Amino acid sequence: MSEQMHPAAPHHLPFFIPGADGSDTLMVVMGIFLVATVFWVGTLYWKLHSLPERMAHKSQKLQFEIVAVLGLISLFTHMHIFWVAGLLLALIDLPDFGTPMRSIADSVERIADATPGAAEPEAESVPDGSPDVRTPAKHEVHNHA
Repeated sequence: MSEQMHPAAPHHLPFFIPGADGSDTLMVVMGIFLVATVFWVGTLYWKLHSLPERMAHKSQKLQFEIVAVLGLISLFTHMHIFWVAGLLLALIDLPDFGTPMRSIADSVERIADATPGAAEPEAESVPDGSPDVRTPAKHEVHNHA
């Protein structure tokens, strides 16, 4: 029996038809393309997911931490409302209430230490008998009438 090609068969097969040896070039190329595409989409997803954290990085520490926690919650629960809330929180600048309140508290403490008639605390001493230099000196208030 001699193997002869059918007269209607083409003499050259297209590249996407597997060869007689079982090699499939198109499948290998598509497999590499699929792996590369999955990595690219994954990288794009992670960059998009970390967008609120990168935006809030320049803000206050508390605001950054809240945005980071919202991002983690949205990542693990797949509830996108947390990601949207983190993005909105990263976009707005929260006013700094801590610094003025700390300044007011320091001023009130200084005023309270300078009030006349307040009981003077006894000077603390360290074990060698010298006065403690860590405590601030009390200033006398003079009334000039």
